Amino acid sequence: MAGTSRSGAGCSRAAAAAVLVASHSFVAAPEGRPAVAPDLRGTVQSFVDQEYPSLRELYTHLHAHPELSFGEEQTAATVAAELRKLDFKVTTQVGGHGVVGVLSNGEGPTVLVRTDLDALPVKEETGLPYASTVRATDDQGREVDVMHACGHDVHMTVFVGTARLLSRSRASWQGTLVMIGQPAEERGAGARAMLADGLFTRFPKPDYALALHVKPDLPAGSVGTIEGYALANVDSVDITVRGVGGHGAWPHKTKDPIVLAAETILALQTIVSREIAPGEPAVVTVGSIQGGTKHNIIPDEVKLQLTLRSYTDDVRRQTIAAIERITRGLALSAGIPEDRLPTVTIQDEATPATFNDLALTRRLAGALQSWKDEGTVVPVKPVMGGEDFSEFGRTPDEVPICLLWLGATDPAVLEAALSAGKALPSLHSSQFAPLPEPTIKTGIVAMTAAVLELLPPR
Repeated sequence: MAGTSRSGAGCSRAAAAAVLVASHSFVAAPEGRPAVAPDLRGTVQSFVDQEYPSLRELYTHLHAHPELSFGEEQTAATVAAELRKLDFKVTTQVGGHGVVGVLSNGEGPTVLVRTDLDALPVKEETGLPYASTVRATDDQGREVDVMHACGHDVHMTVFVGTARLLSRSRASWQGTLVMIGQPAEERGAGARAMLADGLFTRFPKPDYALALHVKPDLPAGSVGTIEGYALANVDSVDITVRGVGGHGAWPHKTKDPIVLAAETILALQTIVSREIAPGEPAVVTVGSIQGGTKHNIIPDEVKLQLTLRSYTDDVRRQTIAAIERITRGLALSAGIPEDRLPTVTIQDEATPATFNDLALTRRLAGALQSWKDEGTVVPVKPVMGGEDFSEFGRTPDEVPICLLWLGATDPAVLEAALSAGKALPSLHSSQFAPLPEPTIKTGIVAMTAAVLELLPPR
């Protein structure tokens, strides 16, 4: 990372900020919402354009230096340093490598803006000149490749750009801005860890919480909004199907866990099709089956790994209960003794569904429409991915939250793929490569617009 070039734009930043402050006035709009001043949109865009070279440099540095969940030490230090330059009061090591920056600017609401910090154990195959070649040791002692295959490098860059813009326009808004860098999102643990470490007690409690996430099937330059459920409950389930092993030539003297595992896998498919009410989304996927060591040996056990997806807590509980009932019932029917019945373990890596507050999301969608060109703020459908940003809205405080989707793919490439019926690299793919411009610029404008919608003008 070349810090010199980022700091060398101080004069242009100051000039842009001065214009931004002078132009940040509002006029009445329909439904009582402040409208964007005629010159504010252009001024913000000009500021973002001037900042972009240094932000692009920051982005490529973050992309080339990813860190795994729970190991985001240098990434957190980079984000913390950026916030300190902007007069945020910064606290590090919150819930692990979490970063909290607070900018108090008079009376008004408190708005929290979150970015995630961590990367994935994926070997990058994008061919980019700044592609990651990082290898690291995971928490199981394995050496793995590491890549920002979920766009968190984009999220952090947008986060820093938004912080720069809002910090330099303090004369035009009032309230408190809390910007957090959250660790371990990919493990579904970072948000809980930060909350447990006093995020809402040691620091100003937010009136609203905002985040964004890149979306590969949305064209760069656009923003997607959705009211209500946006992302799913995610549960990881381990099932150990146990039996009585023996020689493959004498199967009658065994209780074959491979056959029982196969029956179990098929029976689990009836949960969604026959037990969950039509219209209630749910997914039960068996992603791994491991058992046995040799052709002629019937093993003692088979291990299954499942991912479960749902939106409502009721469907989540119903799905887990059905898995426990089916695995036990099939084992009993196969004559498995009580002390060898299957075990079903729900892993800690679980995230609750992300529910975008209806009123907040509707308000932000309206604000974004006034900032963006027609057709670039679009409604999107819910997906079965997971995001632990949801945790910030599920405390007793019931903070309204909203996650925005950020288009990340070259529009021409996306259109060509759709026309040809081809799939583009998805999130978590080794070939996923967001288009930095205009994705980063659009993200900064969108998040700035969202924050300014919630913080009253001076």
